[in-house]
Amino acid sequence: MTAEYTVLIIGYIFGFYMAWNIGANDVANSMASAVGAKAITLRQAVFIAGILNVVGAVFLGSHVTDTIRKGIVSPDVMSDPHVALLGALAALIAAALWVFFSTWKAFPVSTTHAIVGAMLGFGIVAGGFSSVNWTKLLAIVASWIISPLFSMLIAFVMFKIIYRFILTRENLLEKAIKLSPRFIGAAFFLVILSFLFKTPLGKTMAMGTASSIGVALTVAIALGYAGKWLLRRYIKTKGEEGVEDIFRRLQIGTSCYVALSQGANDVANAVGPLAVVYFLVKTGSIGGSVPVPVFLLLFGGVGIACGISMWGTRVIQTVGSKITTLTNTRGFSVDFGAATTVLIASKLGLPVSTTHAAVGSVIGVGLAKGIEAVNFRIVFKIVLYWIITVPAAAVTSIVIYKILDMIFF
Repeated sequence: MTAEYTVLIIGYIFGFYMAWNIGANDVANSMASAVGAKAITLRQAVFIAGILNVVGAVFLGSHVTDTIRKGIVSPDVMSDPHVALLGALAALIAAALWVFFSTWKAFPVSTTHAIVGAMLGFGIVAGGFSSVNWTKLLAIVASWIISPLFSMLIAFVMFKIIYRFILTRENLLEKAIKLSPRFIGAAFFLVILSFLFKTPLGKTMAMGTASSIGVALTVAIALGYAGKWLLRRYIKTKGEEGVEDIFRRLQIGTSCYVALSQGANDVANAVGPLAVVYFLVKTGSIGGSVPVPVFLLLFGGVGIACGISMWGTRVIQTVGSKITTLTNTRGFSVDFGAATTVLIASKLGLPVSTTHAAVGSVIGVGLAKGIEAVNFRIVFKIVLYWIITVPAAAVTSIVIYKILDMIFF
């Protein structure tokens, strides 16, 4: 067996391992608030997220991946097939190990930032510091601040609106049903726009910003009033319990969408480097981007689902219950804040993390109750892991690249 095919086999192993770790860590982005608010059980969350991630990866995942993830290092470092092959493998292994360690400690981290950090380390060892796009790296560092603060503010405001116009009223259930088209419509508006703007399939439709907003708004208004009709027919509980029941149904829907979108977007963090290894072994060269076969998308999707089912509960519990106490109204505000942040940032070209946005939103609804409602000891530890993700993955990637270089060539 040639050295290249040995590297390919190792690539498959660690590609699946990275996908497994993505599932275990990133499932909290979609399901932590729903579990924390008791909209669904932990077992239901794992089952739903596992299926939707596979569907998202296979049917919505990108069939083309960048060879240089997020443009963090110069394309020149990929011109030598030997360097590119070992670099992609080193980045995959390094990112997987860091995400595994973070999940073991039960802290949510950005898997995209782990891959970026690993590619940064590979770029430094292969092309020197001059090969690094420091402006891009600075934008990523800025996102550590921008993303959680923005989502925190949106979630805080959304819950305050719910509290002010519904939860403090005497006839709160009737008020909730009366205002439900606005909340249902807002949720669907976000979901549809996110699909059109963020998923690879949505991007290929290329509808344009104005057309996308028009379609999303029209569908959202129609579904908002349809939802109001259904709520009047099927919500039987009264008072605050009935209000929470309304938002429980909304929250399940938004959480399911985030899980589907997660499969579409995050699978690239596992199969992207693997696709580079695969095509280097098969063809001996690559360009600025490489095609991703459907079998690799399925491979990554199954890996994510396995990670969710086997180890996804650790980070879900941290985000869903250890930062602050969540109810269905608060959980809906969390999902709304995170989704809005990621959607706006993606349109502005800012490299924000869904993980950071989700955690920021949880903190925001906690602060809406009072500063004492937030466990800042846990928050501090989470932020610390965010800060060290890129340098930790970079250093690990450098070490692994050197080891692979000594072993194979």
